[in-house]
Amino acid sequence: MVRGKVVPFSDMPEGVSARIVRLDVEGTMRRRLLDLGFIPGAVIEVLRKSPLGDPTAFRVSHTTIALRREESSKIFGEVIGG
Repeated sequence: MVRGKVVPFSDMPEGVSARIVRLDVEGTMRRRLLDLGFIPGAVIEVLRKSPLGDPTAFRVSHTTIALRREESSKIFGEVIGG
């Protein structure tokens, strides 16, 4: 994966860290993600994908949160490590 390239979190491999660039979500789902720590500028680590690829576990400010592909495909970030 190329550093600095903006991609959806659903396409990021396990073990990478990325900085959130934007959320293409509105309404209650946007509020929920913001409350969980998925805010632009936050660094998120992709911990683990389930065997079938859905859901994926992310580390957000010392908390592990699992998101389905439907949700993580609307969060975009740039890879910064991993």
